[in-house]
Parts: sequence; structure tokens; C-alpha cells
Amino acid sequence: MSRQNQARLTLLERESELGAVDEALTDLCGTRAGEHCGTRAGGVIAFAGPGGVGKTAVLAEMRRRAVARGCTVLSARGGEHEQGAAFHVVRQLFQPVLAATGEEEHRRILGGWYDIVAPAVGLVVSEGSGAPDPQGVRDGLDWLVTRFAVEYAPVVMILDDVHWADTESLDWLTRFAPRTVDLPLLLAVGYRPEDLSAEAAGVRGLTERQGSRPHVLVPLTPSGVGRIVRDVLGEEADDSFCRECWAMTGGNPFEVIELTAKIRDRELKPQSENLPALRELVSSAKDSGLNDRLTRLGTAAVRLAWAVAVLGIEATPGLSASVAGLSETEAADVVGRLVDARILAPPRGGPGKQPLEYLHPRIATAIYQAIPGALRVAMHGQAASVVLGAGLGSTAAGRHLLEMHPESDPWVVRHLRAAAREYLRAGAPDAGRRCLARALREPPALEERAAVLYELGCSAQLTEPSVTVNHLRAALEEPALDTDLREAITYRLAQAYGHSGRMEEAAQIVAAEAGRATSARTRLRMQTEQFMWNMFRADEKESPARSRRLARLADHLTGRGMAERYLLGLRAWDAMTRGEPAATALYYAEEALGDGLSWTDDDWGFEVPILVALIFLHCDQPGRAEDLFNKGIAECERKGWRGSHLAFGITLLGYARYRRGALNEAEELAREGMRIADLVGSSTPAHWTAVGTLIETLICRGRVQEAQEFAAGHGGEILPQAVLCPDVPAVRGELLLAANMHREARHQLTEVGRRMDGRGMRNPAWCPWQLHLSQALALTEPREAAEVADDAVRRARQFGTHSAIGRALHTAAAVAHGSERIKLLAEAVGHLERSPSAYDLAVALVDHGAALRRIGLPQEAGDRLYRGLEGAVQCGAEALATRARDELSAAGLRPMQLRVDHTSPLTSQEQAVAERAAQGWTDERICEETGLNDRDVARLLSGVYRKVGTDRTGLAKLLGLAATRPPAQRSDH
Repeated sequence: MSRQNQARLTLLERESELGAVDEALTDLCGTRAGEHCGTRAGGVIAFAGPGGVGKTAVLAEMRRRAVARGCTVLSARGGEHEQGAAFHVVRQLFQPVLAATGEEEHRRILGGWYDIVAPAVGLVVSEGSGAPDPQGVRDGLDWLVTRFAVEYAPVVMILDDVHWADTESLDWLTRFAPRTVDLPLLLAVGYRPEDLSAEAAGVRGLTERQGSRPHVLVPLTPSGVGRIVRDVLGEEADDSFCRECWAMTGGNPFEVIELTAKIRDRELKPQSENLPALRELVSSAKDSGLNDRLTRLGTAAVRLAWAVAVLGIEATPGLSASVAGLSETEAADVVGRLVDARILAPPRGGPGKQPLEYLHPRIATAIYQAIPGALRVAMHGQAASVVLGAGLGSTAAGRHLLEMHPESDPWVVRHLRAAAREYLRAGAPDAGRRCLARALREPPALEERAAVLYELGCSAQLTEPSVTVNHLRAALEEPALDTDLREAITYRLAQAYGHSGRMEEAAQIVAAEAGRATSARTRLRMQTEQFMWNMFRADEKESPARSRRLARLADHLTGRGMAERYLLGLRAWDAMTRGEPAATALYYAEEALGDGLSWTDDDWGFEVPILVALIFLHCDQPGRAEDLFNKGIAECERKGWRGSHLAFGITLLGYARYRRGALNEAEELAREGMRIADLVGSSTPAHWTAVGTLIETLICRGRVQEAQEFAAGHGGEILPQAVLCPDVPAVRGELLLAANMHREARHQLTEVGRRMDGRGMRNPAWCPWQLHLSQALALTEPREAAEVADDAVRRARQFGTHSAIGRALHTAAAVAHGSERIKLLAEAVGHLERSPSAYDLAVALVDHGAALRRIGLPQEAGDRLYRGLEGAVQCGAEALATRARDELSAAGLRPMQLRVDHTSPLTSQEQAVAERAAQGWTDERICEETGLNDRDVARLLSGVYRKVGTDRTGLAKLLGLAATRPPAQRSDH
């Protein structure tokens, strides 16, 4: 039977499914009834059913019809034995397209995502490009598919046997699928519901999220089976014979076609008198029919069929011949016989380099399972060697190495480690860990074991720091450790402890290594780490002594080498939190910063670069801080790091916006930071930082009940065991105060003050517990409230920034009376006007205006209240704006129409995207030029439009730029 005729028969009684295909293609192509309808709608269409029911045939027909309509078609299929090969399905989709072009075109298509996504789609990148985390790769694949869909629209993406798709491809697919409705992209999937693994269960929801259900293919009716029987065996086949064929196969199209082929081969007449012979034929076929058919073809055919089953997607004629031990000439002859026997499918495009495929996955499964166990293991070993020899790389060989029995073979360990590195570089840490865990079982040589454990621990560091700890502890206990490896393990272990919130253990592990070190460089490195993790400990007992040691050490440092620069950065942070003059903190921060501090350096953490940025923020230089945060975020995104690093960066950028009074942006960034942090794990430092930032932002916006509900749902009374910015216990006290729970707030804030003062952290700009405690005391103990506020003013004046002094004076005014209150409010406003704290200024202006109204100065009060109202609206502080309007009404004044402030300062990133947008650049081109992703470009432009009061078309005139075409892409991109 010809392949075309077989395809026609397998589509019998599939009119409903094919109608759905036509409708989906019509929506995608924007044509209906031969007429152009102007719009294109993508989406998902799924076909489900047991093996052999015809899903592959429907998808093949869909491919044919899509090509006929001019669609670009990408296709892939899951493999039963390739499920452990990360991005196996993704690579099938894109490698045929990418193979037809060169690196220049690859870089054009992938843009700034090249280094992140290239390994996942099978392209080679430089060794030093780093390892992205899974979320970074998923985002990059989203970008690639989105861009491809737009450039090559309309696009049909066909994925067969999705129940066997690898975890990494499936994880990306299920997350991306909802976006297809907004693209000229139709995603078609076929799967067996009964074979869906726990990891693949998300496939069930692909179409349900689109508002439809999978098309479940049902077995053929007796009439349909009769049509196949008569088509193959002749019209003389009688009804009883045809009905028995239906009963024997259950109407499964694949089984019906196979049965009719066997009947034809046996030359059995399709008549009712041959029903006993038919039943005997079916019974024998179920037991050993396929294997008997294969055995009859000879030993060479058996070996080649087994080789194809073992190799899977790599089963080209040449590689299959090598694994089977045949010459290519012998293999070509055997392939022909296997095709004639309906075991292999005819080679696509004729004989050549295309992989050999079985006629049906059920045949592949049966043949693989028929290979004797010991021989199958040996064949996987041979396949690994052949694949490596063909230059297909360690990941292609890794799948086979995982099937081999451990034999203490250094060659196996070496290539499993290489495969793990390639998987990590592709953003598939789970696959990398499988390879490294198998390498441990080989086992490696004693002197190599610690290195394997170290690599195993590092594979989870960005996304699962708690998983990292056990492997690194085991590595540190290995007897065969050289100095450099021991230092690297210690550093990573301390970082894993720290990112899991276990600061004490982080400090202890580096302290022990510092005491053991014989190298001055190693000792200094470990001392730096010890200082840092002790600073982050919420329960540190020797904080003042540590500060004194750090100050003495920093006085003798010159900033040569990263260890010295990190120590200077820690000295700057310590000076800031202790409330030393801001100039002192800034001096050390500048020395530490030098020509820049990387957030993604493999040998140094990102903690000190973050602390340095926060120093600038607390020293009234938020623009400088935001610039550092934006650079750090961009650096993380360029490397595809979407774990703790990015969560901290985005959240703290939000905290900087909160400190400046841009509360809308602060809330948005804090929520995004929390989303990313919670992908890494709850109750981590990144999570708590987002919790504190969001609660403070909601309080300022006047949404106290929402802040209470959020706090209750994110930790309740549980508090972090680390020093964070903002300090979460202090934020909890602030929330209690905002909810008018003064007694509870007093207790909470008193405990915070005891902890902060005990550690010498006396800067109200860093932790304003005194400002809130004073207000909590004001109603019941006014004298104590005034004393607390006065002490906060003294500390703020010592630090010396306008924002710290202004806030402290404002608090002192709140517990003062009469003319002293008016005087303190005026002084607070004066300082805050010279600070970047827009929200604090708005609050002070409203309070000053209210106080002036109460002493009978309406004109002066009106000026303050109007300015406070305008500031509150621009900050997004709804409750404060309402209070300002109420005060204006009480003064007999009407709130004027707010002015649009066309002079609001733009950040450096906002300025950059605004200038490019004004020159007519597309968002896509801005992304390529700046290294930002499309989400950030949209967010920055939104902020620009809000600040300058115009849209994209008005930017050119406003910025004084002539709209021009963007320059040609630079050669260094």
C-alpha cells in the first residue's frame, strides 16, 4: 500500500477534526470563503486519543493544508526515550530553520537574547557566556517565537506525541501557549491522555485556557473499518469478515491497517468461512507478530531496527549503520526491506542524512522493549561513542550514557560532566543534575569526586539555593581537595546558606575557612565574606566590635583587588547604617565602586554591589542608585539570570522609586520582584525584601487594609532571620501604626529599636523605627514621644542628608505644640524641598498647611495644601490627596485643576528610550540597542508619557529631536 493511500485511509471518519483544522487555519490566515477578512487569530488546537487512533495522520494533513495556504510550518514530536534530553522538542522546531542560515542571521533573529537562547536551540556559543536560569531561557524562547511569528506570519507549529516531550520544552510550551491568541501563530498538539506523566499534566489545560476542549479522536465505526478492509483486500470482502476485523481491532485505524496488511500477506480470503483463521492470525500477531516479522528479515535487519530504536532522533542511516555494525551499503539495503515490511517509514526526501523513523511510535516502543537488557545497555554505550565521534556533542551522548551500568569508567564521567555543562549553559539545570548525579554513581576517581559534587551543587544555586547546600557540604568533606577548589566550594556554600536565609551558618563556614587558610589572599577573601554575612545576621551579638574591626581594616586598604573593594563597600554600608556622616559612607562607596561592580561575576557575589547602590539611595542620590540597579538588572537579563539576583534588583529598584515618591511604579516593581522571588522559594531574603517594600508602598498609598491582608498572607507573624532593606519587623510596626493599633505598634517598634541600637544601627534614614515609635507614643506618653523624636532629629543631623533631617523634623513637629510645631514643620518642608523625597515632601506640605489653617492663616495654608495635593496626586498617594482636598475645603478653598508637570526629571534609562522613540525607533529596535527586554521598554515609555504629558508622536517636538530612521545595526551587536 502506498504511503498516500495509507494516509487517506487513516483519515476516514475524521471530517469533524478536519473541519476544525480548516476553521483554525482560516482564522489564522485571515481569509474566509476565499476572501481576505483582514484579521488573523492564532491559538491552540489539540487532538487527543489512544495510540494508533489517527492523531499523527490528522496533524500530517493539517501540515499539508497549512503549506497549501502559504503558512510557515514548524514541527516536532516527543520521543519516548528522549524525554530526558532537555529542549529536545524545541530543537526539532528550530534547527531546520536555523540550519539554513548563518550566524549573522541567527544573531539578527535572536537579537539580545542570542547568548541566552542559542544553546537551547542547538547553536554554539562562546565558553564564557555563563549559564542562564530556566526562566531566562523561557523568556528568550518567548521572544524568539514571537519574533518568528511576526516575521514569517502566518505560522503553524505542530507538535506530535506531546506526552513524550522533554520537561524543559513542555514547561516552556505550557507557559507560552496562552500568548498564541495574540500572535499570527497556531499551535497544534497531539497526545495520548493515558500516557501523560505528572510533569506533562499541564498539556490538558492548553486548549481549556483558550475556551475550548481537545478534539478527542474516537475509534472507527464498523462501516469505516469495512471501507479499509475492502480498499485493501478487495470489494469481495463480506460483511461478517469486515465486522470481525472491527471487533478484533476495536476500530483502531493503525491496527486495522496492520491487520489488513497481514491478511493480504497470508493471502487469506476475506470471507466468513475464514473467520477462525482470522482469529488465529490476530492472536499470534498480538504475541509475537512484529518480532516474528522482523526476525524473518534476517539478523542485519534486526540489528539495524534495534539501532534505530536506541538512537531515536539521531538515527541517521550512517549512525544507525555504525551502531548496528553494518556497512552503509548493507544498511541501505536493509532499510528498504524494513520499509517494505511496514516497520520503518519511507525516508523523507529519499535516502540521505534524514533520521530514520518507525512507521508508528507503537512499533518503536515494541522493538526497543524487545532488545535484551544487557545488549540494550551495550548498544547505548556504542551509540554514545558513535554520536560523539560524529560531533553531535556531549548532550546527545549523555542520554545514552545515562542508560549504561556504572563501571568506574573515567571516559563516562568526563562526558557526563561535559553534558551537564552544556545543559546548564542551555538553562536546563535539572538535566545537568541528572548527568552529574549519574557521574557520581559511576563513580569518579577519588580526586575528581569533590569537583563533581561542587558542580552538582552549583547547578541549583540560582534557582534552588537550599538544594545546593547538601552537595556542597559533601564536597567540602572530601579528603582530596586542592586549595582553589576548597575556596570555591566554601564561597558557594556560604552563598547558598545566605540566599536561604541561614546567615549564621554562612558566616560560620567562611570563618572556619579563614582560620584554616595558609594563603593571605584566601584569608582576606574569607574575612570579607565573614564580615558580609555577619552584617546580614539578625541575631549578631558582636556588631559594634565587628564594626570597629572593619573600620580599622578599611583605613589601610587601597582598593586593589576585588577583596579590598568589597571590604570598602562593606565599610560604606556599615558607616551608613550606623549613622556616620553621609560623606563618609559616600567616600567608601565610591572607592568600592571604582569602575563598576558586576552583579553576575561567578567568583564574587552580588550582595556588595547591591549594598553600594543602596548607600547612594540612602544618601539622597537615588538617581545614582537607580542607574546602578538598572545596570545590574540589565546584566542579569543579558545572562538570563531570572532568580534571586533579578528579584532583588527589580524589588530594590521599586524601593528606590518608593523613596522618591513614585508609588505607582514602586508597587508594580515590588510585585514583579515578588513574583520572581517566589519562583525561587518563599521565605528567602528576596521574598522578604519584596514583602517589606510592597507593604510600605501600600501604606503610603493609603491602602492600609490591603497592606494588612497582604502581610497576613505573606508570613503573618513570621519574621526573617536576616537584616534586610527595608527592615521587615520595622515595616510591620509601621503597618500596626497605620492601622491605629498603637499599643501593638509600640511593642513591635520598641523591640526593633532595642535590636538596632544593640547593633549600633542608629541611622533613621536606614531604619526609621524612631519616627514611627514617636507617633505610637504620642497619645498616651507625649513626653516620651518627644524625647524619641528629638533623638531621631539628632541622629538625622549627624547623618546629614536633607531627606533624613526633613523626615525627623516632621516627626518632631507631630508631637510638638503651638508655635514650635509650626516652626518644625516649616523647617521640615525646607529640608524636604532640597531632597529627592517627593512623597515625604507632599505629606509635610499637607501637614504644614493644615497647621497654618488651624491658626488662622488661610492664604499661607492654601499654598502649602495646593502644593501638597499636587505632589500627592503625582506620587499616587490617594489617601493623602483626599486629606489635602478635605483641608482645602475646610479652609474655604476649592482644589484647583492640577497642573501637568512637563519638567518631571527622567531617569537615565527613561531618557535613553524616550530619545530613541522620538526618532521613530520601534520598541524591538530599542530592545536590541539598549539590551532591555520588551516589558521594560514598555514600562519605561509609559513612565515617560506620564511624566511629560504627551504620547509617542509628541516626544520629538518635546525633546527637540528630529524624527529620523534608526541607524544601521552596529557590527558589535
